[in-house]
Amino acid sequence: MKNGVFSDFKVFAGNAHPQLAEEIAGLMGKPLGRATVEKFSDGEISVSLWETVRGIDAYIVQPTCGPVNDSLMELLIMIDAMKRASAGRINAVIPYYGYARQDRKAKARDPITAKLVADLLSAAGADRVVTMDLHASQIQGYFNIPVDHLLGIPILVKYFRTKKLDDLVVVSPDHGSVTRARNMAHLLDAPIAIVDKRRPKANVSEVMNIIGDIEGKTTILVDDMIDTAGTICNAANALKEMGADEVYACATHGILSGEAIGRIERSHIKELALLNTVPLPQEKRMTKLKVLSVAPLFAEAISRIFTNDSISKLFND
Repeated sequence: MKNGVFSDFKVFAGNAHPQLAEEIAGLMGKPLGRATVEKFSDGEISVSLWETVRGIDAYIVQPTCGPVNDSLMELLIMIDAMKRASAGRINAVIPYYGYARQDRKAKARDPITAKLVADLLSAAGADRVVTMDLHASQIQGYFNIPVDHLLGIPILVKYFRTKKLDDLVVVSPDHGSVTRARNMAHLLDAPIAIVDKRRPKANVSEVMNIIGDIEGKTTILVDDMIDTAGTICNAANALKEMGADEVYACATHGILSGEAIGRIERSHIKELALLNTVPLPQEKRMTKLKVLSVAPLFAEAISRIFTNDSISKLFND
């Protein structure tokens, strides 16, 4: 390493999303680093690195998606293996940061698991985290190491511009996504509307009202993640019932757990655009689904981190 710049870098992957890691490495003109992540018969995770990482800038691409605990442990053990193999700098590339929804004490005696995961990554030996669209941006403050927080909205905006939709309104499916909807609306030069909902219990939502003019409009619902799809589908159906012409939806992270696929297929959503921060296996593919790749953005971010160039330029549309 000379003047703070590493002489080489390598990209590795766990089992969570090797296709994305391969795409990122390919865009950077590198083969994926040789490593195996396996399980012993009792379920313990075993990591073997098959090439040297001494003194290099190592990037481990591993979204902590389902099975969440396996993905997280794989990442922690890979970080530990690289630390003990004298890697120059260890970068945890986490396109989807699991446990991000547990970011505060909503009631007495709640854990703040998003902070716990941040501490685990630091304790394992990560020097930097590269992630995308955290559930709450303040989670960056849980880390005592640098965090590069990439944004998925520009990718989604670029796609919807190609559709040339008329009379457009960007809709936040709840109060928590208002800032995200406002940013997208600004880039699309469109007004916003807000769905007023309540959540009587976890993974259950009810639409109470819609704030804004959506009658006869083409609407785009935008959220950071779609898990059980209750929020986005209830919002889409309410928009249609209250006079919206067409309803599109988009999100960065397509978790699509439980009854999500069936709900989306039965809903008034005309098309759902998702980014591939988590793998979307064939059984989760729908006729309504459009998947956009985040690999070019992550490849550019990694290149800039390696050369100590500015990351903020990537946020400009």
